[in-house]
Amino acid sequence: MSGGGETWTSVGGLDERFRNRELTWLDFNERVLELADDVSVPPLERLKFLAIFSSNLDEFFQVRVAALRDQVAAGITRPGPDGRTPSQQLVDIAERVGELVERQEAILHERMLPALRIAGIELVAWGELSSTEAKHLVEMFESRIFPVLTPLSVDPAHPFPYISNLSLNLAVVVAEPDSGTTRFARVKVPSILPRFVALPGGQRFVPLEQVIAAQLEALFPGMDIVERVPFRVTRNADLAVEEEEADDLLAAVEMELRRRRFGRAVRLEVDRSVSAATLELLREELDLAPEDVSLHRGPLDLVGLWAVHGLDRPDLKDEPWPPVTQARIAEAIEDGRDMFAVIRSGDLMVHHPYESFSTSVEEFLAQAANDPAVLTIKMTLYRTSGDSPIVLSLIRAAERGVQVAVLIELKARFDEERNIAWAKALERAGVHVVYGLVGLKTHSKTLLVVREEADGIRRYCHVGTGNYNTTTARLYEDLGLFTCDPEIGADLTHLFNFLTGYSREVRYRKLLVAPRWLRHRIQDLIMREAAAGPRGRIIMKLNSLADPAMVELLYMASQAGAQIDLIVRGICCLRPDVPEMSDNIRVRSIVGRNLEHSRVYYFANGAGPGVPTYYIGSADLMPRNLDKRVEVLVPIDTTELQARLHEVLDVCLRDDAYSWWLDGAARWHRLGGANHQAQFRMRELAVGRSRKSDRA
Repeated sequence: MSGGGETWTSVGGLDERFRNRELTWLDFNERVLELADDVSVPPLERLKFLAIFSSNLDEFFQVRVAALRDQVAAGITRPGPDGRTPSQQLVDIAERVGELVERQEAILHERMLPALRIAGIELVAWGELSSTEAKHLVEMFESRIFPVLTPLSVDPAHPFPYISNLSLNLAVVVAEPDSGTTRFARVKVPSILPRFVALPGGQRFVPLEQVIAAQLEALFPGMDIVERVPFRVTRNADLAVEEEEADDLLAAVEMELRRRRFGRAVRLEVDRSVSAATLELLREELDLAPEDVSLHRGPLDLVGLWAVHGLDRPDLKDEPWPPVTQARIAEAIEDGRDMFAVIRSGDLMVHHPYESFSTSVEEFLAQAANDPAVLTIKMTLYRTSGDSPIVLSLIRAAERGVQVAVLIELKARFDEERNIAWAKALERAGVHVVYGLVGLKTHSKTLLVVREEADGIRRYCHVGTGNYNTTTARLYEDLGLFTCDPEIGADLTHLFNFLTGYSREVRYRKLLVAPRWLRHRIQDLIMREAAAGPRGRIIMKLNSLADPAMVELLYMASQAGAQIDLIVRGICCLRPDVPEMSDNIRVRSIVGRNLEHSRVYYFANGAGPGVPTYYIGSADLMPRNLDKRVEVLVPIDTTELQARLHEVLDVCLRDDAYSWWLDGAARWHRLGGANHQAQFRMRELAVGRSRKSDRA
């Protein structure tokens, strides 16, 4: 190892300067899992984190592991920045996932279920039921479950059935009583029924597959049931749209969505009671290697624990934090003024979910939709909710004759179908809908309203860090800026012309826009802090840091003496606190009741010696964000809002309750204190802003 930017490589060819992207993501999911094992967290919230861990892992296999398998199948052996080839990554992932799943099951069975039992909530097996409960479930099976089941046998006349992605199934082996000849059959556990069936009283639950397994004689009358084993398959779910060859992007995405369900299998989860013969049959028919199989204590598919979390037991959940309305907005409503008047009086920054999304963003768009002075509304939509007030306001505006243009990103992973539905609804209402740019995802969170006023045309803007999504705005921590700054308005006008027309991208006055401008500006800002030496100071709050060039620049700034704090929720490929390389860099991660989602960039000398620069926006420091997406960062220029933004960063850096820190050996450690809870403090600050009027 040496400083000065020279390569630091360990024995075995792995470049120790860079941590593996996929393994660092698994580190993040372990932090989620740790909250499920935290006795200071209410029991049903701990159960929620078990479900989130499983959901995260499902997506990881559908996308990241699937991509690595595709690379191996294509013969790609080129190592990544950390020195691992795709096949080496798969080996390390399999080992790490095995450890994490084993820990998840230990938490569930040995600590979580006993804690819930004390609280009167039980997840029980069929054999633990009373005769009255068993009779109740038999009657339910006959009336509600049996009619929707379809057993599919496997024999020379019946090929092995297609197993859909993430479906829960029973592998059943039956035998002829006379001859003893065995046959394999598959029974799909219906997803339209509750994953965990509630018993009378609503506090005891039985896994649905156990109810079905106990009644298999009804599906295979006259046969002996030799084996009944739950299993689950995960498939490649990423879309492969050839945009350059697609005459109609909407039709191309719809076609790929139909193909997605037939993606190649990448993981088989099966109950550990499975026989060797049944396991071999499943593995061969699904074309999976032994390392693609994981054996479980059960139950499988713990994403279904969300249903148990939904119980009406406030004594076992976090205290609700209803969002508040910032005083500037509340006072305007009381005085009969609109959001436009609020924004004209000075830039406004909102902090979700502590401050209400509905009384700020949704209200702003609703007023714009009904305002006769509004001429044009333009916005980007990456993900939105199924009952979106945002989309309904856009439709209302278009029907009223306002010119409305919306860029809907059809390739937003796992939201493609919803976005297609909204795109068609908007088009029917007369909205000008654009589906994105060839080769780029549009990930920016931008809204522009053009209004005719007494003194001329004025442009009102919103740029945020989170999606225009009512549901996630209640759970994700995000920031948004409202402004009528003429330069930002002009920048957004140019951006939308670029997105919806054939105009060339211009140099923007204030916005940082990827893929053309953002990378270079962030590089320049890091180098300015490096040039400042010990006076250099960088704070970044991100979801992910994985871009090798950015990591190298941060190492360079550290070696020059700049002090760097990184607050990274998820992926972090940088290794901090290594002598002569990154000893001035500190990395922490906050994982708590709200998902930390905002991106904030602070450079102490960005606008000149001793003159700080602040940005918020949609971009993380990953190759895809910097080079393959349309992203937008907006500067925070006013002194009041800069102070508020720095307060957010300071609160995060003081957190000792839900923070982990990363050491030079790439190990995460939980601080484990209870003096400073960042999210609780953010809530307090928001409540304070709802009580007194201030320009911040």
